[in-house]
This record gives sequence, structure tokens and C-alpha cells, in this order.
Amino acid sequence: MRNFWRKLKKPFFCLAPMADVTDYPFRQIIAKYGKPDVFWTEFTSADGLCSVGKKKLLINFKFSKNEHPIVAQIFGSKPENIKKASALCQKMGFDGVDINMGCPDRSVERQNSGAKMIGNFKLVEEIIKAAKVGAPKLPISVKTRIGYSKVEIDTWIPFLLEQNISALTVHLRTRKEMSKVPAHWEYAKKIVELRDKSGKDTLIIFNGDVVDLEDAKQKAKESGCDGVMLGRAIFGNPLLFSELGSKAQHISRKLKILVEHTKLFEKHLGKHKNFAVMKKHFKAYVNGFDGAKELRVKLMAAKNAIEVKLAVDNFLKS
Repeated sequence: MRNFWRKLKKPFFCLAPMADVTDYPFRQIIAKYGKPDVFWTEFTSADGLCSVGKKKLLINFKFSKNEHPIVAQIFGSKPENIKKASALCQKMGFDGVDINMGCPDRSVERQNSGAKMIGNFKLVEEIIKAAKVGAPKLPISVKTRIGYSKVEIDTWIPFLLEQNISALTVHLRTRKEMSKVPAHWEYAKKIVELRDKSGKDTLIIFNGDVVDLEDAKQKAKESGCDGVMLGRAIFGNPLLFSELGSKAQHISRKLKILVEHTKLFEKHLGKHKNFAVMKKHFKAYVNGFDGAKELRVKLMAAKNAIEVKLAVDNFLKS
């Protein structure tokens, strides 16, 4: 088995998978301006990858050589489809397969997937086994939460560790809490201790409210974890994983990267996704400086990359 996890220098830092955010164009921008130690794809339905709609979903799995190591994240509650989807990930050249057991989206939960898997021990065991059978050459990992409606680390975490997965990412909130409360970093050290007590060598990664790389390093030091995953901190900050990530960035540079990002989106995803997907990025890139509100209004009305470039060029001239 090719296990890239064992080669990473600790602590390592990862980019969280976020639907309609960490797509191929955005990951290309991040790979260029400040690459994390590990990339994840957007999470993708294993059932969908085994259906007639497979072609539409494969755009989620587009990646380039400059993104290695990259982990394909899938979700689903049918072992047979998890097996087939994992086999596809191996065939496509991914470095690992991650199973999402933490997404709180109701449409995902209706499929008994995502966070709905928390505590469903029998099914989870079958799902992880199926992934290992499907992709025997790749390390299998899991991303989850500390519980569903209450904290369940004393039962849920040891159970997952018993499955001999290569890495376990824990979002330090329950499903019920969503992102409405601060992440429970007070549980981090205990989760690491549970891993140590288990005798397993599963790598522990934590996720939740990490503001920048310095914060990630401090949290890794305090908890003793192997890695930290950053999510929302990447919004409007493509240099997050670089040495410049926590420092003030020049507005013109940021806006030029925004134009580059928009062009990449149009080139690679223009036929697959609505241009409106870029609007959440416009909001993030364009704030906190004089004239930001006016520029943002123009960008929100833009229909393509040419109009975005025009709005940014006019702003920078003025």
C-alpha cells in the first residue's frame, strides 16, 4: 500500500474539503500561492459515481500533478458503491480515500451518510471495509465530528480507531452544534490520548476555528495532534499556507489573484457550474479596505471573467 501519510513531517497542515469552494480552480490558485501539506477534493457521492450521472460528478475529481498529495473524499451508506467509488479513486491516481462521516447537510443525512453515520457502528465498519477492498493500494481515512447531538468521544473515537484507518480528522463540534458554537479544542488532548491508549498508529487531525497557520501550529503543539485542517480561514486568503498568509496582503495583489481565480473557474468549470458559485469568493476577497463595498456590488453583478477583470482594473486605476 502507498501510504503518503507516513512521509509527512509533523505537524502537517491540510486544506478542508468544502463543497463549491475547494474546487479544482481554487486548489490551483492555492497550489500556486501557498500549498498545504495535503489537499482534499470536494466531497462526492459514491452512489452518484456509480450511477448514470457519473460524468457530471467527475469534475469534482479533476486534479493536477501540483496538488499531490491529494485525497479524494466520498460519502455514502451503500458498501458496494463505496467499494466501487474507492476503486475509481485508486484508478484515477489519488493518494488516499477519505470517507465523510461528519457533514450535517440534511440531503446527505437522508441517505444515512455524513454525520448520520456517527454511532452507526455496524454500517460504518462495513463501509470502511468496503473502501479498503475497493482501493487496497491506498490509505483509507475518515473525517467526522465529536458526536451527533452530544459529545461521544469515549465511544465513537475508540471505535473508529479499531478500524485501522490511516488518518482520522475530527471536527471539534457535534452535528447538533453545526458551527454555531466555538470548536471544542478542550477535547483535543483527550482524543490524542485515546489514540495513544489504543495502540494504533492512526494519525489524528483536528479541524475547527483555526484562523491561520500560526494558530494551527500553536493548536498542534498544545494538543499533541499530528495535523491541523484549515477551512474557512482560506476564504479571501489564497496565501494562507504560505509564510505571508497571516500578514496583511497588498490589496492590488489580492485583487489580481481574484481575477486569475475567476478566469480559471470559467475555463475549467464554466460548462459545469453556475458562475454564481464565484460570488462567495468575491465577498471574501473584497472586504476591509476603502471602496470594497462599491467594488463588491459591481462584482456581484458580473456575469463572466471579462466583467470581473474590467471592474477590478477600473478600481485599481482609481
